[in-house]
Amino acid sequence: MKRSNRRDVLKKMVAGTAAVTAAPFINSFATKETNSTELKLKGNINHSVCQWTYNFLSLDELCAQVKKIGFGAIDLIPPRDWPTLKKYGLHSSMCYIAGKVSLTEGWNNKNFHSQLIKDFNETIPLVKEAGYTNLICFSGNRNGMDDETGMKNCVEGLKQIIGLAEKNNVILHMELLNSKVDHKDYMCDKTPWGVELAKKIGSPNFKLLYDIYHMQIDEGDVIRTIKDNHQYIGHYHTAGVPGRHEINESQELYYPAIMDAIIKTGFKGYVAQEFIPTGQTNEEKLAALKDAVRRCDV
Repeated sequence: MKRSNRRDVLKKMVAGTAAVTAAPFINSFATKETNSTELKLKGNINHSVCQWTYNFLSLDELCAQVKKIGFGAIDLIPPRDWPTLKKYGLHSSMCYIAGKVSLTEGWNNKNFHSQLIKDFNETIPLVKEAGYTNLICFSGNRNGMDDETGMKNCVEGLKQIIGLAEKNNVILHMELLNSKVDHKDYMCDKTPWGVELAKKIGSPNFKLLYDIYHMQIDEGDVIRTIKDNHQYIGHYHTAGVPGRHEINESQELYYPAIMDAIIKTGFKGYVAQEFIPTGQTNEEKLAALKDAVRRCDV
């Protein structure tokens, strides 16, 4: 299967050439699995799914399927698409800024601060107005920069917008991404670095997006890390290791135990599925999403 990642999708979105291959009709991929009674969720986990991993559907189609499965949120949605979510009564569990989104050109580089500050200052009030809370951000790549300098730059830049975030009850989440396989040279690639950044910013409105897939690759020891650092984590992503595919028996992580550990920390935020489904048909891919939500609903 051709490797894909969120960075590739973002590049296409920025260029205005994102190819969203939608099925002609939602009913054309409704199977017994995806059309059956919605999951009876326990309510201990707030479930979501990242749009980019299901972008073979239009957003309208994905919204309809999310409602059918029985959870209530979609992750990584920019302001222009919030009205579609609201039409279906769904929540944007993690928002993008309204401007250019880049994983590689982030807060660790002062050259990007002026544009980032402008974009976040414009978007933070929009997030509040829409009734949402979470807004993602990225460290950016090292490009030869040492981690200490990068952290100082992140603190300097983020402190210029954190006051506005606090005023609007918006939480900024910096995502932890692996630099070993998917995002070579990304700076915020270890939990200790992200935690130290959160401590230096010193605001309850700055958290980490702990991506379980990425951190299993770069550091492992997932459950212990979550228990020891949960106060700095505001959001979670999932995917199977290796491969970033389904979270079933084909991969090395046991997600029910991880979800149980998350619940025991008192976490009340969202867990978003971010695996790339391997099924050959839309029916199989949607069945995988339903199965992943079921496995995480502990």
